[in-house]
Amino acid sequence: MDYEPPFLDVYKPLLLQNSHGVGVDDGVSGIRNDKSEWCELPLIDLSRLSLDHVEREECMKEMSEAARTWGFFQVVNHGVSQELLQNLRHEQMEVFRNPFAEKTRENFLNLPPRSYRWGNPSATNLSQISWSEAFHLFLPDIARIEDQHQSLRSSIEAFASAVAPLAERLLQILAQKLNMKFSYFQENCSANTCFLRLNRYPPCPLHSRVFGLLPHTDSSFLTILNQDQIGGLQLMKDGKWISVKPNPQALVVNIGDLFQAVSNDKYISAKHQVVRGEKEERFSVAYFYNPRKDAVIESEMMPAVYRKFSFGEYREQIEKDVKKTGDKVGLSRFLLSQ
Repeated sequence: MDYEPPFLDVYKPLLLQNSHGVGVDDGVSGIRNDKSEWCELPLIDLSRLSLDHVEREECMKEMSEAARTWGFFQVVNHGVSQELLQNLRHEQMEVFRNPFAEKTRENFLNLPPRSYRWGNPSATNLSQISWSEAFHLFLPDIARIEDQHQSLRSSIEAFASAVAPLAERLLQILAQKLNMKFSYFQENCSANTCFLRLNRYPPCPLHSRVFGLLPHTDSSFLTILNQDQIGGLQLMKDGKWISVKPNPQALVVNIGDLFQAVSNDKYISAKHQVVRGEKEERFSVAYFYNPRKDAVIESEMMPAVYRKFSFGEYREQIEKDVKKTGDKVGLSRFLLSQ
């Protein structure tokens, strides 16, 4: 099929080189675990926020507790309609059906360079193989999508417009439960600093050997994910990889590195990954609530766990580490006591 990225062609030498003794282990070292436990994430019904004071406080408490112990939770009655999500999924499937040569063309959809990304062509070992493709879209760039793809542009804009206030609402609650000022997020984050990622995970004949998306944490304050019902998302909990059971009515929310830092490790940015399926493709869309590059990331809680740093500095350090080691090191680079 002409729309599939050339995964096998690019990864073939690496796969042949590692054809003996390739297996899977417990996931802690980075290779996916087929025997992960299925679970349902903590479920937060946001309609309870409109009920009496006791119910509202209990809902907020459950959300904060999930952020502390899981770093993940799912929300229902979130205000993003199923029709909107279905329309976006249809448009998402259509745009990924464009020929690979077209998707990799400069200015495809009139988007900036490197908006379309696939796999990891620079992988040097099996643990760095990623079997996926994605469109990375900063919110201001959505308006640039050319008129012949107007339905795609409209669907993405509708999703961003619905999810942005949801992200702020969740952040406000989580900040309040730690006595943090929500004004900090308002001053440092805006529609110009957040971005979306449309993901596609093609069927993979090397199901037991590679990742759909490598184990990682998100470099955001907060991420909101809409996934299909195929499944594949896993998170690290108590040293084990746990598969997240899809809920068609829910959006998945996870804490990012920056929120872990400003919360002084009260909230956790949990490592997660996407495993591959042999026969079915998988789609998801993620909204990343990020600050501007010069935003200062610093906790008001004492004693501070991390030194003060800017978001731009954090991104630069990640790029250096990935280039040098093939992996993100993340917050541990910024610990005060090392």
